[in-house]
Amino acid sequence: MKHLKRELSYHIMLLPGMIILAIFTFVPLFGLAMAFQHYIPAKGISGSDWTGLENFKFLFVLPDSKQILINTLIIALGKMILAIVIPVCFALLLNEIRIKWFKKTVQTVVYLPHFLSWVILASVLQYIFGFDGPINAIISNLGGEPIMFMASNKWFRPLMIISESWKEFGYGSIIYLAALTSIDPGLYEAAAIDGAGRWKQLLHVTLPGILPMIILMTTMSLPNILNAGFDQIYNMYNPLVYETGDILDTFVYRVGIVERQYSLATAVGLIKSVVGMVLILSANKLAGKLTDRKMF
Repeated sequence: MKHLKRELSYHIMLLPGMIILAIFTFVPLFGLAMAFQHYIPAKGISGSDWTGLENFKFLFVLPDSKQILINTLIIALGKMILAIVIPVCFALLLNEIRIKWFKKTVQTVVYLPHFLSWVILASVLQYIFGFDGPINAIISNLGGEPIMFMASNKWFRPLMIISESWKEFGYGSIIYLAALTSIDPGLYEAAAIDGAGRWKQLLHVTLPGILPMIILMTTMSLPNILNAGFDQIYNMYNPLVYETGDILDTFVYRVGIVERQYSLATAVGLIKSVVGMVLILSANKLAGKLTDRKMF
């Protein structure tokens, strides 16, 4: 009772957030029943006919379902790889800068894109990579032919992966910069006494020092294997690049909201959620084995 009285104020502070979480997260879970129905809004969930696994069977025989899954995996994997490699390299390079004002300036500049929405950045990128944009102007001046980046199935996926990495690498490097500060300076002094230069210190002291964090962040990113970035893709794709740019999230939006096939869209969302849950549990167990650190 003493503990309860002492902590009651903290629980009261958490109560509004828990209520919001319940309303917008747990209550909508009842809507998953639509995945097993021929849902008609006028009849509601209780009045719609049950179809069992028909929506799931129909999903797997759709001619576009395989390509949509491939697009999602390619874009998500590309983003995951660059989300580890580029922030680590940037953190290592930034850590070598000794001019404090320049270091802080660089940090501030590369953090800024993270705080801009894709609604804004999509317009900027569409201008830069547009047919009459500065990139094509440079290509033309060098004697090449202008490229329709936003309408090219060849260039759309690489553009999505690279632009996402450019937006997030500065913010993603924060955790690695923090990990670098935890390395014992005495290790660098010992390495210098043994004759190790800056490069060898990087290979034998710095990288091993942040390796557990790299492994942890990599395993934590595994659950995002089916999250290719709805905000970015939706704001930048068009029907000309559906072949390589249509992902699960945009497919759910188009089928569920635009075409009003609520049951099919719910089935896709349910499959994605189940796969994500399995990957989260697997990643948590893997992180515990590799780094002795778990997410929960």
